[in-house]
Amino acid sequence: MSDTNNAAMYGRPTKRKVKYGGPVATTANSAPVGPVDDPALIANAAVIIRSATPPPAAPAPRKERVMADPDEHDFRFRDLVTYMAKGLVDHPDDVAVEIVSAGDDGILELSVHADDIGHVIGKQGRTAKSLRLALGAAASRVDRRMDLEIAD
Repeated sequence: MSDTNNAAMYGRPTKRKVKYGGPVATTANSAPVGPVDDPALIANAAVIIRSATPPPAAPAPRKERVMADPDEHDFRFRDLVTYMAKGLVDHPDDVAVEIVSAGDDGILELSVHADDIGHVIGKQGRTAKSLRLALGAAASRVDRRMDLEIAD
């Protein structure tokens, strides 16, 4: 069987064509590719024209975070994260959760033993994402948002 028969039967030739056959001949009008050492070519090079775009706008100023006093919900969120983290680690006595900021946009910081940091973070951060998801679900039940930071 020839290649044309295989192409007709299977829809493509059986032999692969070579994409690169060797150096490509350049014409006198073509521009060189790569670093150019000839000063005459450098002098005749095309000029790059940049558009006059305005500079990017300055970011909006951040709101100052007012530190609210922790209430019963903040302490319950802290206890929830402590309970979940103690179930994951080998040294449960070294688990500590601190309320960094309280209120509607609260932040909790989880500290564990140095050997247990991998247990809390998990493969590709999946365990940490699950802890944050559970904390966010509990906070949404009382119309709040809570974030979890894991201390090194």
